[in-house]
Amino acid sequence: MSLFIGIDSGTQSVKAVVLDLDTRKVIAEARAPHQLIDGLPVGHMEQHPREWAAAMDAVILEVAGKIDRARVRGIGVSGQQHGFVPLDAAGHVIRPAKLWCDTSTTAECALITKKLGGPKAAIRRTGNLILPGFTAPKILWLKRHEPANFKRLRHVLLPHDFLNYHLTGNFFMEFGDASGTALMDVRARKWSRAAINAIDKNLADWLPSLSESHVAAGTLRPELAATYGFSTDVVVSAGGGDNMMGAIGTGNVTPGVISASFGTSGTIYAHAAKPVVDPAGEIAAFCSSTGGWLPLLCTMNVTTVTEQVRALFGYDHAALEAAVASAPAGAHGLVLLPYFAGERTPNVPDGTGVLLGLNQKSFHRGPLARAAMEGVTMGMNYGLRRLATLGVKAKEIRLTGGGAKSAVWRQIMADIFGVPVVGMVEDEGAALGGALQAAWCVARRDGKRNAKISDLTDGVVALNEATRCLPKKENVARYRELQAVQDELSTALRGVFGKHRALTTA
Repeated sequence: MSLFIGIDSGTQSVKAVVLDLDTRKVIAEARAPHQLIDGLPVGHMEQHPREWAAAMDAVILEVAGKIDRARVRGIGVSGQQHGFVPLDAAGHVIRPAKLWCDTSTTAECALITKKLGGPKAAIRRTGNLILPGFTAPKILWLKRHEPANFKRLRHVLLPHDFLNYHLTGNFFMEFGDASGTALMDVRARKWSRAAINAIDKNLADWLPSLSESHVAAGTLRPELAATYGFSTDVVVSAGGGDNMMGAIGTGNVTPGVISASFGTSGTIYAHAAKPVVDPAGEIAAFCSSTGGWLPLLCTMNVTTVTEQVRALFGYDHAALEAAVASAPAGAHGLVLLPYFAGERTPNVPDGTGVLLGLNQKSFHRGPLARAAMEGVTMGMNYGLRRLATLGVKAKEIRLTGGGAKSAVWRQIMADIFGVPVVGMVEDEGAALGGALQAAWCVARRDGKRNAKISDLTDGVVALNEATRCLPKKENVARYRELQAVQDELSTALRGVFGKHRALTTA
């Protein structure tokens, strides 16, 4: 008679789901929004961590009112990756968190990379390039730009770690989310002394020790348990980054499954039993939050692009779908380079959005809306093709995120990726992953030391076959041609983007 709560704290909101492990069904859900800080310079993206905690408290209280609180055994937290939460010696937040989508740290990336001996050396020491999205350059940014705040720094946490800290009072970090800091040797699953020293030798004392992902971060603080109406024995599992938890929530815990998340950002990832390190550094070499590895591609511009187009035309979601469906595959040759917030894969932090192919036929709402969906999907396909070169090839892709709810978009995905795509019965994959990981953690603590996460996902995670889309041969060929155009456009403009960024910040 056990219930497990899964939390997913994203860029726009916090979601909660309650998994009844006896019926293997989600029986309650809730959502609460939070905001980005307005008015920051171009490239700076920040949030107040206390807003995440307040939103999490709100959704937990909301779902608690719909269930038998005495049955709750565990909570698992998923959070947006890479964000830098700086705390002082007393555990107080020093300044707002710089987020995964913050691209203000290109200079710091260059400095760390140089100290490590260049890009190849960085990959050799950590498994990854030092990219603006990662946590490491954000820490150096604080040291260089806000020395007074850096002087107060005593604890470094990631967003989901901060929420675990709010729940338990413990400083804790597990392998999965930690592998996205660029401070870790992902092959050896330990902090990289070279990467740490490239920032500050004292940083080693400010990072939590690394823990296995089946280990608990702790139990609920008594005062918080009383607020929620839960037992103080409720376990808070290790949790993980949203991609790691999304992998669990889509059953991507054994080799052979590929998942794609179409949310604010776009990610495609697969489970691997051994590290998958890209010598070019375009595919992130992450650890999973289940004891394996998670080679992953990430693009920074997905529903942010489609939502801006929707808002521009004053559409609701149904009207946007209709507009996209009204235009042919390929949008009359209109190609969008969707780098609205710069880009991570490929690594173009100074990039901006570019439309190629405007003419009397394409300069209409339908083609413009379709080009937005096609453009961000081709952006993700750039990385999917790179994954294939590393031996991770897709035969089917499981979908999560807001974009997966769109029937017309799912068909575009199938046609661009060239393989079948299918949605999930429970679309909140990261939150469900948090609940499943919490159940796994409790099972291990209860003495089932050989319990596998797949024992849980096999009985809970289900495909929604009604959403399955197969690629259409004629569209696959059309998109292959447009993909080549988008790739060439991206390459050709990279020198221009830096000059343009200087104009926008002058």
